Amino acid sequence: MHQFPIRVYYEDTDLAGIVYYANYLKFIERARSEWLRAVGVDQVAMKAEGLVFAVRRVEADYLSPARFDDDLTVTSSIHEMGAARIIMCQKLRRGDQLLFSAVVTLVCITEAGRPVRLPKTVTSRLQGAESACS
Repeated sequence: MHQFPIRVYYEDTDLAGIVYYANYLKFIERARSEWLRAVGVDQVAMKAEGLVFAVRRVEADYLSPARFDDDLTVTSSIHEMGAARIIMCQKLRRGDQLLFSAVVTLVCITEAGRPVRLPKTVTSRLQGAESACS
């Protein structure tokens, strides 16, 4: 499981000081990028080979609001990995309090948008990283 810290800035909030709902998706996107970097997946090299990750599906649960100046943590883990997709669990917490939970399906596509199998370099880096969503 990978952990990524987030600080809520004024720009992330609405007039009431509550995080705007779409920004949770930005927070988990950053956390996924940092997780991939941490396990050694080079997305720049993938792009040079004409491959990128794309979000295919997001199931999101907004449980409690995050607010201006909160210190948050996004945890990311693989729930399931197949030949052509990765299903991840991502959770955003303030301390022990769960604020947001998402199940995200990632696929690998070509620059033309055609789905392809995950590269062996990616699957080898992610082997053994599977865990249950909890």
